[in-house]
Amino acid sequence: MATIILVTGGTRSGKSVRAETIALSHSGPPVYIATAEFIDSAMHARIDIHRNRRGDAWDVREAPLDLTQALRETDGRGARLVDCLTIWLSNMMHHGRDWPHAIDELCTELRQQKSPVILVSSEVGLGILPDNALARDFCDAAGTLNQKIAGIADVVEFVVAGLPLKLKP
Repeated sequence: MATIILVTGGTRSGKSVRAETIALSHSGPPVYIATAEFIDSAMHARIDIHRNRRGDAWDVREAPLDLTQALRETDGRGARLVDCLTIWLSNMMHHGRDWPHAIDELCTELRQQKSPVILVSSEVGLGILPDNALARDFCDAAGTLNQKIAGIADVVEFVVAGLPLKLKP
């Protein structure tokens, strides 16, 4: 069985940099599974920041919706970095997909992987309760997602100000 590592934290906490460092510490060529879609100029700028920082050493796969398929297709090729689960969840909700079922499928697939998987996910539940139903629904869904992934992960780190705090094991 592969090692499953969850790296979580707030926006711009340094979680992606930490996850990239972990992925590069494994042998074999790293695989970057990107979940973001080019929906606006702000997202395009964020994607560019990540691409420029990583450089060309990574095999990049785009999986805004079918994350389990991307994991199946890349298993055995080295460590995979999924960045990020909360963007994937947002995509699932936006496209009207059955996200609770997709989370369960993802957990099942992660348990079957042979190569390491490093997953980045934002911790969105540390602030005040949002004032609109859509934001509350997303916070609840993200909390469910993070709890389920943390439950099956071998290692869980919380990143604050670029510093990782090991929560599990």
